[in-house]
Amino acid sequence: MKKTLLALAAIAASSAAFAQSSVTLYGVVDASLESVKGDDTVTRVSSDNLASSRFGLKGTENLGNGLKANFVLESNMKMDTGANGGGSTRFFDRAAWVGVAGGFGELRLGRQDTSIGLLAGNSSILGAQGYDDLKIAKTFSGDGYRRTDNAITYILPKFVDGLSAQVQYSTAAGSSGTVGTENNDKIGSHYGLNVQYAASGFSAGLGYIQAKNSNTVDDTGLLAYLGYDFGVAKLSGYFEQDKRDGMAEKLQVLGARVDVPFGKDFKLQASVAQVKDQEMTANNEDDATIIALKGVYALSKRTSVYALFTNVKNDDQVKLNVGQSVADGKTARGFAIGLSHKF
Repeated sequence: MKKTLLALAAIAASSAAFAQSSVTLYGVVDASLESVKGDDTVTRVSSDNLASSRFGLKGTENLGNGLKANFVLESNMKMDTGANGGGSTRFFDRAAWVGVAGGFGELRLGRQDTSIGLLAGNSSILGAQGYDDLKIAKTFSGDGYRRTDNAITYILPKFVDGLSAQVQYSTAAGSSGTVGTENNDKIGSHYGLNVQYAASGFSAGLGYIQAKNSNTVDDTGLLAYLGYDFGVAKLSGYFEQDKRDGMAEKLQVLGARVDVPFGKDFKLQASVAQVKDQEMTANNEDDATIIALKGVYALSKRTSVYALFTNVKNDDQVKLNVGQSVADGKTARGFAIGLSHKF
C-alpha cells in the first residue's frame, strides 16, 4: 500500500513538473513559382519569398519566484530542394539560444537576430526576404549582419506599454582572421542596441550596430523607421545607413511603404526605395531605385496565397538583382506567385 502511494505521489509530482514546462514544434513552409530577369530570364520553383521556410522548437519552464527558462532552436529549409538553408556547417542557422526571464527582463545566450536584423526581419515593419529592398541592396540589416553567433542579449523589462528595448554584445571569438594576429579574438565581435515603440497606431524604432570587420576596419550600421496606421492604410518610412572604415562613402537606403487592407483577408503593399552609394565608392554611378508590390490573401489563419513583383533600376556601376545575376547598369526584376503555410 505504501509503495502504491509512493508511486502515485511520484507520478503526480512528475505530472506537475511537466505542467510547469512546455515544448512547441512550429514552422513555416513557403514555396512559389517565380520568373526572375537578370542577364537571363529564369522561371523556377523557389523558396522563402514571402517568409523563410523553417522549422523550430521553442520551450519554456517555470522556475518559480517569477523566473522562466526559455530556449529556441530554429533551422531554415528550402522548399524547392528540401535542403537545409544553413549549409553543411550549421543546422540551426536561424536561431539557437537559451535564456532566463523574470522581472528584471530577459537574458539570452547563443545565435540570435542582431539589433538591426531584428527590425529588418520583421515583415510587419520592414522585411528582409529576396524581394525586399534591404536584402536586395545588401545592407547590414538585411544581409551582412542579419544574425549573429556568440551573442549575449539583454532585453529590458517593459516600463512603458508599447516600449521595448534591448542591448547586445557578440564575442564572435576566432570567427575569422589569421591565428596569431593581434586582436584576432575581436574580429567578428560587435555591440548593438535597438528601441521600439508602438501604441495607438503609431510605431517607431531605431537599431544600431558596430562590428569588428577586421583588425583595422569597423562596420557601423543604423536603421530607423516611423509608421502610422490610419485604418484604411498604414504608411511607413525608413532609413538605413551603413559605414565601413576606409570606404569613401556610406551606403544609404531611404524608403517609403504603404499597406492597404481590403476586407479582413486581402492586403496590398507598395514600396519604393532609393539606394545611394551601394558600392561605398566616391563615384556618382552607384545608385539604384527599387520598386516593389506585394499582395497577400489569407485562405485561413495559417495559410495564404501571395503575388510579388520587384523592379530594380541600376545605375552604371551597380548590379543589384532579384536572385539572378545582372550586368552593371542593367535593370533586374522578379515576379512570384506562391503559397505560405504556418504550423
